[in-house]
Amino acid sequence: MNAVKQAIKAGKTVVGTGGAPNLDVSVLADAGYDFLLFDTQHSPFEVKQMGPSIQAMRGKKAAPMVRVPVNSAEQICFALDAGARGIVAPMVNTQAEAEAMVRACRYYPAGNRSNAGERGEWGSFKSYRKYMDTVNSELVIVPMIETNEAMANLDAIAAVDGVDVLLIGPSDLSIELGVPLDYKCDKYSRALDKIAATAAKHGKMAGMYFIPPDMEPNYFVDKGFKFFTIPWGPWATAGIKSALAGIKR
Repeated sequence: MNAVKQAIKAGKTVVGTGGAPNLDVSVLADAGYDFLLFDTQHSPFEVKQMGPSIQAMRGKKAAPMVRVPVNSAEQICFALDAGARGIVAPMVNTQAEAEAMVRACRYYPAGNRSNAGERGEWGSFKSYRKYMDTVNSELVIVPMIETNEAMANLDAIAAVDGVDVLLIGPSDLSIELGVPLDYKCDKYSRALDKIAATAAKHGKMAGMYFIPPDMEPNYFVDKGFKFFTIPWGPWATAGIKSALAGIKR
């Protein structure tokens, strides 16, 4: 089963952080985060490089999720074959693009994902059909809302069966709205409210790819955004400093 999926269904706040092949993800995966997000869109790493890191997370609390570089069946397949339990796709602008994303994530008859044997940490099954049905129902599918086109098609995207989270790309959306990186202005706030209301209307969760600098996560939680990442570095540094301060030196 997928704890992140269950938390989304229960309406709980789901918090992740970034993972990468150059990090000891086994430590982060047991630090209390719900998921680690491996980015292959704005990073020097490709999807196929994520396999060893995702495998290092086996048995850990956090679930591995991958942001593919583009919403394509090929890239989604690479990420799922590596063991991802959630897929984030950028620049999903229409209902048709959201439907294509869902099909690429799911095995037949719910989708057209190519089979490469059991992949990911999904448990033990009495039949292969049971494995495929479990993956189809438990995988977390997250299209990103980042453009004016996506905002115009928001209701149709949210209505797509299989979509779990409407995830804002904070900086790209601000640029499209004509308020670059102005995350506190009224125009941006109104767009957030529209996304949160549309997600709730369709029984989906609203999320932020990251919490903007100098803003509190609970501001977004109170607005209805219960899926997001936060950087692990500042917390790790604070924890280390606190531990060192207790040592007589």
